[in-house]
Amino acid sequence: MQISGFDYQRVTVADGVALNVAVGGSGSPVVLLHGFPQTHLMWRHVAADLAGDHTVLCPDLRGYGDSDKPADTAGQTYSKRTMAADVVALARAFGHDRFALAGHDRGALVAIRAGLDHPDAVTHLASLDVLPTLDMWEVLHGANAAVAFHLYLMAQPPGLPEQLIGASADAFFGHFLDAWGTRPDAIPADVRAAYLDASRNAVTSIVADYRASAGIDVQHDTADRGAGNRLRMPVTVLQQDWGAALGYDAAAVWRAWAPDLDHRTVSSGHFMAEESPADVLKALRDLLTR
Repeated sequence: MQISGFDYQRVTVADGVALNVAVGGSGSPVVLLHGFPQTHLMWRHVAADLAGDHTVLCPDLRGYGDSDKPADTAGQTYSKRTMAADVVALARAFGHDRFALAGHDRGALVAIRAGLDHPDAVTHLASLDVLPTLDMWEVLHGANAAVAFHLYLMAQPPGLPEQLIGASADAFFGHFLDAWGTRPDAIPADVRAAYLDASRNAVTSIVADYRASAGIDVQHDTADRGAGNRLRMPVTVLQQDWGAALGYDAAAVWRAWAPDLDHRTVSSGHFMAEESPADVLKALRDLLTR
């Protein structure tokens, strides 16, 4: 499946790694990064609107969709630092040294890392429904952590997670598409099938992405926190009310990383770019004027 009206290219962003990217529109650049268990298609509504006055780049992250899926080496191949460098290289391949960046879920973690590592490249940053990696692990505790069972499963050493998930991939990935949304019609049958097909064929790389978030990504976040490294650009966060459920102040967590913060609690489910695209568009367009 493709986003209607967008062109598709494969762009080399690192040695042996090319990303599948949908490109549309003209104007100042905006890069949109998808989440789990999705592909760039999750942005189909938002991207089509933004393309009216922006150049919009919607890649599949490395390890997902139709992008390359290199074997993990020493836990670094799917670090958010590596994946963020992919995004910067992708934008530069289209002639954009500076660009706005929005990410959902896994893509938001990549976007956050890009903002920390490449502050001169990222002009504006939007994060949809995650916490920064280090904070995510810190707020999960006790019985409430059961909601994030997949994080703990995929954090285990190589072998067992891949075997368990691969043996029942559609049930595993479909569980999240069902459990995390509030509007089943927001992900039509053909889009759902595309997500499941893409995930089924990327079990090893998806697990490697999550495993990195329990290892090298925590190390990078810890180093940044200790050094006082913060997101220098305007930041917008759209988030379900996780704080009420897990007992923390989500806006305060984010403010520690992003002094120029617009934090919004939303009423849609996790897949907000598909469930409430008008709200996401409003937030992104507000961000781009800051």
